[in-house]
Amino acid sequence: MVVKKPRIVIIGAGMAGLTAANTLCTSPGSTESFEVCVVEGGNRIGGRINTSEFCGDRIEMGATWIHGIGGSPIHKIAQEINSLESEQPWECMDGFLDDPATIAENGYELNPSIVEPVTSFFNKLMDFAKGVEEGLSKEDIDFFDNITRESPLGKLSVGSFLRKGLDAYWGSKKGQEELKGYGNWTRKSLEGAIFAIHENTQRTYTSAGDLQTLDYNAESEYRMFPGEEITIAKGYMSIINFIASVLPSGSIQLGRKVAKIEWQPESHHELESENGHDSRPVKLHFSDGSIMWADHVIVTVSLGVLKSGIQENSGMFDPQLPNFKKEAISRLGYGVVNKLFLQLSPNHDRIPYLQMAFHRPESEFRNQKIPWWIRKTAYMCPIYGNSSVLISWFAGKEALELESLDDEEVISGVSTTISSFLSYSQNNGKNSNSHGNLDSVESSSGRELKFTKCLKSKWANDPLFLGSYSYVAVGSSGEDLDTMAMPLPKHTNFGSNSPLQILFAGEATHRTHYSTTHGAYFSGIREANRLLQHYNCNGV
Repeated sequence: MVVKKPRIVIIGAGMAGLTAANTLCTSPGSTESFEVCVVEGGNRIGGRINTSEFCGDRIEMGATWIHGIGGSPIHKIAQEINSLESEQPWECMDGFLDDPATIAENGYELNPSIVEPVTSFFNKLMDFAKGVEEGLSKEDIDFFDNITRESPLGKLSVGSFLRKGLDAYWGSKKGQEELKGYGNWTRKSLEGAIFAIHENTQRTYTSAGDLQTLDYNAESEYRMFPGEEITIAKGYMSIINFIASVLPSGSIQLGRKVAKIEWQPESHHELESENGHDSRPVKLHFSDGSIMWADHVIVTVSLGVLKSGIQENSGMFDPQLPNFKKEAISRLGYGVVNKLFLQLSPNHDRIPYLQMAFHRPESEFRNQKIPWWIRKTAYMCPIYGNSSVLISWFAGKEALELESLDDEEVISGVSTTISSFLSYSQNNGKNSNSHGNLDSVESSSGRELKFTKCLKSKWANDPLFLGSYSYVAVGSSGEDLDTMAMPLPKHTNFGSNSPLQILFAGEATHRTHYSTTHGAYFSGIREANRLLQHYNCNGV
């Protein structure tokens, strides 16, 4: 009698799925022990990692950063395969952390003496929220403690904490002289606009379109690796291709979208008698009508797809997921972040790293020609020092709107916005308020800035992702991320059940590194090891 190998099917060929497959296939004796198959609904591997090219430069449509090089497994792989250097220009963001030019709407370039105190205060607020007290004085800590004590326990959001902090900041600065030379801007409105720049940057960091929905208590659980944040010269796909390179030929099947996962929460004896030829407990139904049986399935689809999959009419899971799992999926946050690349017309000099301070949407002084969907864009900058390609990030409803616009509308809106900021700042003259680093910007004649083409990501409308990455929403907690990682069936009787039928991996299943590629990487190893240990094999 031929003994069947356990068949492990991994749904999704992104970082989590491919890492799980890599771990299973490279463990000693695994080739003889398991049959591993990765099914991917799309026509490429990588998932939310998608390196592309724009105007001759290598760019990232999805994941971009190695978030801290100290201890990052992604950085280690990039070093090993020599992906940190490239002859082709890439989205290296080498000017990203340089001193930016901060310009207020209607073209007033802001003196650092206005920008830096607000920026410093915002950073202190975020450090405190993350539990990083190094660099904070006792007065700072007491000040921020008072803000948190005024809020209901368990109901505080990052957004409300930040706004309470700003109100307290203004309360401590009463009696300051008004600023002159900034038109209709007051000191308070300028400080509020600078503060909003950093809030909007946080929106893209976290994917929370509204920071009022981002849970405050979870911030201190999130972990960053130490060291600088860098991009990958040869592209994030070089990491993906390396991880996938060890998999047996044919083990990745593209264009295989799973429509339904049929599993056995109780005994699977009925399944055996019905299908005597194959007693595997999980039956995968694909959108093309084909089926596949598996002993274990590792689900690595996005939280957005899972949120869609637990709707009553979805039928993604049969039977439906248990309530504890559905509730965790429902409570956690999942947002959309999109990137926009534009090529500057050749007859314009380069644009600096530009921070844009906008009037509030309801302000009577706002420039009516600037479209609403760009008003929460924090900055626009070249993807490297002398590049003619500019990049900007969008989050929330603005990111959704960006997906719906055609290229002409996008180019027109951005051109109008950036032209008004830069040309006004030049035409107003480089007075004593000027930062003085816009000399090379060719807008002093008042000509409208021209872009020749653009490229944008569309993560929300992609049915394979339905958004970008997860966050801990108000009403959820780190425990929900742990619940996301729990395999099914939850309780097993090894005499009658098949345990570990459905396992879950992906960035939204990691309690301290959610929303990151390395979180997805860790989760893939975790679930592969769970199966290896189940079969008494050596895990990684």
